[in-house]
Amino acid sequence: MERIGAALIDIDGVLTVSWKPLPGTVEAMERLRAAGLPLALVTNNTSRTRAAIAVKLASAGFPVGVDDILTAPAVTAAYLRDRYPGARCLFLNSGDVRDDLDGVTLVAETDETTPDVVVFGGAGDEFTYASLNRAFRELQRGVPLIAMHRNLYWRTSEGLDLDTGAFLLGLERAARVEAEVTGKPADAFFATALAHLGVTASEALMVGDDIESDVLAAQRSGITGVLVRTGKYLPETHASASGAPDHVLDSFADLPGLLEGAG
Repeated sequence: MERIGAALIDIDGVLTVSWKPLPGTVEAMERLRAAGLPLALVTNNTSRTRAAIAVKLASAGFPVGVDDILTAPAVTAAYLRDRYPGARCLFLNSGDVRDDLDGVTLVAETDETTPDVVVFGGAGDEFTYASLNRAFRELQRGVPLIAMHRNLYWRTSEGLDLDTGAFLLGLERAARVEAEVTGKPADAFFATALAHLGVTASEALMVGDDIESDVLAAQRSGITGVLVRTGKYLPETHASASGAPDHVLDSFADLPGLLEGAG
């Protein structure tokens, strides 16, 4: 492994589960900070703003601030401003991330006029039959579909919970469309993170618990991939994956040792 100049780190399932730090993760990040390694916490979390995530992590002991956080909603807002300027968005999401959607116009639930785009965030109680059917009808009219991610599930303190991808796959098939994905595993998401840190792909590594969306997607962008056996990690998804991670660790707590060995 080449000497690493920056690290991209997933949050859910890597650093925390239900916002509680996994064993050794705070200490590991403190070691990385002490070594002066630039970090970006890259997450498909769509229920909290960057500021709220920073506060939550800092209160748990992680040495991070808002400028260290890069979320799918923030990247999606930039994507919408660039590709669909001024668009009226029908937004289906669990959680309030409006503060990270600067310059994006959201259609009210009571507004029955046709939106310019349909945007899917993270799944939750808001993904009712009525809301999904409304999105389905808009897609049949030719309205484009944008998804902040297509994760099938995520890890909580109570186990694995369904996420957007479980609904998105059916909607795409029913409406005969394909969503434009803006969060991980989109190439543009990783490019944004690299630009944020000011490094090239060969100088960075990505640590994640999702072998496809986090690790192999990063490797396709030229970034070193590190899979951790925490969070949503399952041996069967590892065995059946479309490729092999560059490195596999039991936990993020083992990352400083890997980097020190590489150095």
